[in-house]
Amino acid sequence: MSVDLEASLAALWGQLDSLSDTEFLAQMQTLTEKLPRAERLFERGAAQDSTGHPEQAAALYQEALAEGVTGERRRRAVIQLASSLRNLGQPEEALALLTAEAGQPSDALDGAVATFLALALADLGREREGLAVALSALARTLPRYNRSAARYAQELLRPAH
Repeated sequence: MSVDLEASLAALWGQLDSLSDTEFLAQMQTLTEKLPRAERLFERGAAQDSTGHPEQAAALYQEALAEGVTGERRRRAVIQLASSLRNLGQPEEALALLTAEAGQPSDALDGAVATFLALALADLGREREGLAVALSALARTLPRYNRSAARYAQELLRPAH
């Protein structure tokens, strides 16, 4: 994708809160016409998601993944699909997607995977496990106490006394 098109997309996303949902979606529709199909589906899914349409977003994310969206957009599509599925009352499906994604090579989106994984676990009544996932992710970012936080996260996974 061209640098100009990426900059235009970033600029449009920067206007999300200042445009009506209808105007934002229309501009996204026009702007993404020149994108490869998988990327176009992803960006349109994200636009639907951000304007409160999780059903449409989920369908577009699934299509983008089926079309072979790559790179950071692929990982974002998985995370955002899982989030949409949670919002649609399908936490089991979200958990399955995020559990598989947690096993992928590490990158800057690891914290997002852990966040939505923790939320899916909480939705399923597995709050201690969700808290352990969240603490483990947070422990990696702490300048101090990271070993202690990681140990406490592991302790949460042991049966309660």
